[in-house]
Amino acid sequence: MTAAAEPVLLSNARLVGSSNVGSVGGSGGVGPTGATFGGSDGAPSDGLVGGLVDVLVRDGVVVAVGAAGRVGDGGVERVDLDGRFVMPGLWDAHVHLTQWALVRRRLDLSGARSAAEAVALVRDRLADGPPEPGTALVGYGFRDGLWPDAPTADLLDAVAGEVPVVLVSGDLHCAWLSTAGLRFAGVGAHPTGLLREGEWLPLAAVVDRAPDHLADAWVADAAAAAAARGVVGVVDLEITDNLTAWRRRFATGFDALRVRSGVWTPWLDDVLAEGLSSGDVLPGTGGLMEQGPFKVVTDGSLNTRTAYCHDPYPGLTGSEAHGILSVPPAELVPLMARAVAGGLRCAIHAIGDHANTLALDAFAATGARGSVEHAQLLDPADLARFAELGVVASVQPEHAMDDRDIADRHWAGRTGRAFAFGALDDAGAVLALGSDAPVAPLDPWFAVAAAVSRSRDGRAPWHPEQRIGLRTALEASTDGRGLVPTAGAPADLVVLDADPLAPGADAGDADAAAADLAAAAKSLRDMPVAATLLAGRWTHHKF
Repeated sequence: MTAAAEPVLLSNARLVGSSNVGSVGGSGGVGPTGATFGGSDGAPSDGLVGGLVDVLVRDGVVVAVGAAGRVGDGGVERVDLDGRFVMPGLWDAHVHLTQWALVRRRLDLSGARSAAEAVALVRDRLADGPPEPGTALVGYGFRDGLWPDAPTADLLDAVAGEVPVVLVSGDLHCAWLSTAGLRFAGVGAHPTGLLREGEWLPLAAVVDRAPDHLADAWVADAAAAAAARGVVGVVDLEITDNLTAWRRRFATGFDALRVRSGVWTPWLDDVLAEGLSSGDVLPGTGGLMEQGPFKVVTDGSLNTRTAYCHDPYPGLTGSEAHGILSVPPAELVPLMARAVAGGLRCAIHAIGDHANTLALDAFAATGARGSVEHAQLLDPADLARFAELGVVASVQPEHAMDDRDIADRHWAGRTGRAFAFGALDDAGAVLALGSDAPVAPLDPWFAVAAAVSRSRDGRAPWHPEQRIGLRTALEASTDGRGLVPTAGAPADLVVLDADPLAPGADAGDADAAAADLAAAAKSLRDMPVAATLLAGRWTHHKF
């Protein structure tokens, strides 16, 4: 582990939001003993708004925040931020970090608008040479929900021959394999080569084979890239023995992020046997790793038409016309009860509206604390239940931009309550923003931009009534730390070259002009991050 950070005084900084007002000046601030600034709404006190501030950091903790020149300790390094903006560091509340690290090295299929286009991308990649012997060509990111043609093994065979090809969908819930790819994955004859949900998920590990030292190096590289975007922590919900993986990484020097390590059912007994509760800090990790929540996936996804809904999908009939309920209440409730008894929070994947209803029912039945992950389509009657039950809505706003067209087709007539961030906020629900990387990039600024604009790529806002305010979106990205550094909090900070709450950044209300929303979204997606501190150490530094 890296040695403890040296004390540092961050001088001449501005608080986020201070560009909205003129300089106040005066004698606001505190001495080196420190104090917490901000009223009940989290806004900085008048003595600091608009003026320059100093932030004193020692032993990985914010010791004091006060008006520039009034916080001092002569024995520490002084770093002049020259008017840059400082706020608590960003968290991504839902990632699959190993998957994200792998995807950063895979064939990108996200731009394919048909099976034919995806095949052409495979052909072009193979023209550069085949994959290493004993491995497959792996692609990622296709979304076939709107394709005019069907993905089949035969199409891939025509360009790949005996080279194994495994293409994973953007939502991770299905894969498209060539005939050689099916053999590589241990699958016999298959009618299409397109494996969905239960056919694919148990096989996903076949494309994730990498020596531990190599996978760990790729994870470290992905974590460094996240730190460069102001990220200080992630909730890692990788489907693996996360305790073993992360203990190994921290033991060999990983120190780029805080990690809350989720646990899935196959490893639940191991975590319970160790007596680990959510929030417990793991020894030997420099205080950076905590036991995270118990994760259960109860339904599928929108793209695969397997999210479990009250209404059937257009054109589908039979037992799966409403989607797939992979973990029904009779199984979910006892699982959650075991986790709760062991001190674990629960993170329950629910995308379809019926799945969300059942997930909330399970929280009510067990008294569990935690989150519904995704909450993409909601019954209006369930909105208030999030606040009533104390269940966090852990949402990924960039998915709304990726899936808007698919939702318009497969959830036709229901999209007013899809990705209903505004309605959840109005109902008093606590929101936590994430990416579900690799489903969306691990970049909280993308999530914030999508949440406040409902717009991307120059398109008109999609259901702008479901926007949330920029302050709300930012606060949903700081793990409950608000927007103002406070004495006693971990020195996990991000330094920005621009104020994300600058005038015009929020683009007004839900009726704001599309051009204003687009401009706001672009400024957020391009937010310049000058530096990131984790426990008082620089994990990213550009000045």
